[in-house]
Amino acid sequence: MPAHLIVGRGLCHVPEGRMVFANLTVMENLLLGAYRRKDKQAFPKELDYIFSIFPRLKEREKQTAGTLSGGEQQMLAIGRALMSKPRCLMLDEPSLGIAPLLVKTIFEKIVEVNKQLGITVLLVEQNANLALEVSHYGYVLETGRIILADESAKLRQDPKVRESYLGG
Repeated sequence: MPAHLIVGRGLCHVPEGRMVFANLTVMENLLLGAYRRKDKQAFPKELDYIFSIFPRLKEREKQTAGTLSGGEQQMLAIGRALMSKPRCLMLDEPSLGIAPLLVKTIFEKIVEVNKQLGITVLLVEQNANLALEVSHYGYVLETGRIILADESAKLRQDPKVRESYLGG
């Protein structure tokens, strides 16, 4: 299925490495996230929401995306995805290459978006401890195969998971 039809069905992907449009401004990146939407009158309200959860983006709305830090680019990539008004948001390695303090903030915002907007979040994350801390349900993969699946709280208590992925 072509990408624009997938987005039209409510599925949005934030790829590993963020992939913002480096030569465009923060605002232009955000508006590109909404390119398939017809309800343009809702954009100001949604921009306000994105700026409320990621105030740093508001401060930098006229700045080119390529000059942002890795954490700011991740915020922008998530904000751009939210502008498409997804029902399911897929996040691939949102902590990759980001300072630990910003990782904590970004994950808090992912949880907030899930709770406030009711958006399903599919999170792929190598930081198993963090992923299981913020998720409801988890899958443990090894070489592309699911080897365990359960509620996140149960996975965190599983001796095999603790030993192999959570550091004991």
